Amino acid sequence: MTRTPHVARALLLAFSVLTAVPSAWGWGCKGHEIVALIAESHLNTRARAMAFKILADGPISATLSRYCKEPDLDAFVDSSTWADDERTVMPETGPWHFIDIPRGAREGSISQFCHPATGCITTALASQLAILRDANATAQARADALRFVIHFVGDIHQPLHDTTNNDFGGNCVPVAFFDRAPRETNPIRESYNPNLHEVWDVEIIERFMNGQTPQQAADALETTFHTQLPTWQSQTQNFSSWAWESHQLAETIVYGKLPTKIAIETPRPVESCADDDHISTRMLHLNENLAAQYQDAAAPVVREQLAKAGIRLAALLNSLWP
Repeated sequence: MTRTPHVARALLLAFSVLTAVPSAWGWGCKGHEIVALIAESHLNTRARAMAFKILADGPISATLSRYCKEPDLDAFVDSSTWADDERTVMPETGPWHFIDIPRGAREGSISQFCHPATGCITTALASQLAILRDANATAQARADALRFVIHFVGDIHQPLHDTTNNDFGGNCVPVAFFDRAPRETNPIRESYNPNLHEVWDVEIIERFMNGQTPQQAADALETTFHTQLPTWQSQTQNFSSWAWESHQLAETIVYGKLPTKIAIETPRPVESCADDDHISTRMLHLNENLAAQYQDAAAPVVREQLAKAGIRLAALLNSLWP
């Protein structure tokens, strides 16, 4: 049976998790932790108390293998990366981390890009919030729902979690990043690392952090964007708008600032980076070399998206428990 691009991307994400390759993870460990730290600092008293009680009443399983191992995290921040690990146990949650809006799509109804059989990040956020609001839900269900919400608000602000060019959100775009040349990691699937998605998840953040801890980076972002915080806090919580906003950033910055322009592909079903006439091999031949100029264009966008995600997450939880 031919899978839709949405289902196939979920399989790629599940494969990446099972093989402990973080290149398909929105923001990576430090990015998600930064979002959670910013959110936590803006929770009202009741929301903070409710969040920590819910997480304590439904703790993370001690048997779950955790990829992110930052020490001394509190339960809220530690929960920010749980959803990626949980995919090893519940691979059906893979499609919840993204929505495949094709490059070149006109802004409008988002439902056409959200596969009804699997869901996507916008529907997953809505369904997990419903569980959080349900006083009759089990303690574990509410705790897991909160962990999903913390994570998915981060993911939806990563532009490549709201975009596809038949390339699994940039996972099929091999790139050189400064002194690292792309290396093939799976010849059958034609996967490479570094790739465009991994650069946006991890590499850009690592460079601008420059040795900072996630807490130091979060504090710095709050200082940088302090004038914008009230506006972000007061905005309507519209998941579709957030996805379109991120999608536009993917078009104008993620792809738009590449040194070699990538054409918009005609949307078609793909199951790996070997499909769409060997898309990753075709992208490899473009010899995308990302260095200081691309970092300088991308880093401000990444920084703002992390800060915005943290503030919007806090506003969302504050609205649940005013």
